Amino acid sequence: MTHDVQIESTGHVLTITWTAPDRLNSLTEPMIAAAAEAIETVGDDVRCIVITGTGRAFGAGAALGDDFDGGDTLAAINRLVRAITGATVPVVAGVNGLAAGASVSVALAADLAVVTRSSYFLLAFVNIGLMPDGGATELVAASIGRARAMSMAMLGERLTAGDALAAGLVSLVVDDDAFDTELARVVDRVATGPTVALGLMKQAINATTIRTIGEALDRETAGQTALFDTHDSTEGGDAFTQKRAAKFEGR
Repeated sequence: MTHDVQIESTGHVLTITWTAPDRLNSLTEPMIAAAAEAIETVGDDVRCIVITGTGRAFGAGAALGDDFDGGDTLAAINRLVRAITGATVPVVAGVNGLAAGASVSVALAADLAVVTRSSYFLLAFVNIGLMPDGGATELVAASIGRARAMSMAMLGERLTAGDALAAGLVSLVVDDDAFDTELARVVDRVATGPTVALGLMKQAINATTIRTIGEALDRETAGQTALFDTHDSTEGGDAFTQKRAAKFEGR
C-alpha cells in the first residue's frame, strides 16, 4: 500500500481514499500513480469506483514540497484523469471538503460528484504563476461554460458547493452530516445498476462533452512545462512557501 492513499475493494466497489489530512490531502506523485494503476487494472467484478478523502479536504492539489517535480507530478495527474474518464464503469467522487488545483480535475473527471455543503472549488494555479492542468481547462468549461471557467482560472476565486451545483459543475450537494449516507446511497445505486449500459452512457456523454480531453491534457502539459521556467512561477512558488503575496512581473 502506497503511503497516504488507501485502496480497497468491497463487494463490487473499488474505493480510493486520500489519507493525508494533515496536509489537506495534497497529492504526491506516488499517491496519484497508485490511484491511476488501481483504476487501470480494476477487476471485472468491480461495478463502481469511488474517490474520496479523509478529514476536512478532498484534496489541496499537488503537494509542493521540497521533493516536488512538476513534470513527474503533471504526468501522473494526466494519467489519473485519463484512467478516470476512460474507465468502463462509473466513477463517483465523494468531495468531503476543499478541492483545489489538480484535485478539482480529479473530482470533475469523475462521472458523478457528491459534495458536502461546506466544500468549495478553487483553481489556485494563477496565484503561483501557473495555469490549470489535469484537464481542468476542458472539464470546467464543459460543465459551466467559457465565461465562468475563465473567471475561476484567471481570478483564482473559490466557488462554493452551492454555486457549483447551481452552475452545473457537480451532481449533488448534501449537508455535511448526511455526506456518508448520501455517498453510500449513490454508490449503491450505481453499483447495482446495469453496468454495461452505464459504461456505454458514460462513453457516449464523454464523447459529446469532453471529446478532446486528450488534446486538452497535451496543451496544458506544453503550457505548464513552459511556465515552470518563468520568473513569475518561481516567484509564485517562493511566495507560497513563504506565506506572502506574490509580486508578479509578467515574465
